[in-house]
Amino acid sequence: MFLTSEELEQLTGYQKSSAQARWLARERLPFVKGGDGKMKVLRQAVEQRLGLKPEASKPEPRLRLTSI
Repeated sequence: MFLTSEELEQLTGYQKSSAQARWLARERLPFVKGGDGKMKVLRQAVEQRLGLKPEASKPEPRLRLTSI
């Protein structure tokens, strides 16, 4: 769901949360600051930004009701 601290460091090139937040904002990647002071970034947002296309969702089963 979220990038790990190590992945976030690797992505931004920064260890400090404040520097990571500046980098993420500059790159227009959505993030929130958690209660622990660390940046929370959705893995899906980064993958899409890097060109990975989202998987097509499987169609949900449909109930066919016919009159008798």
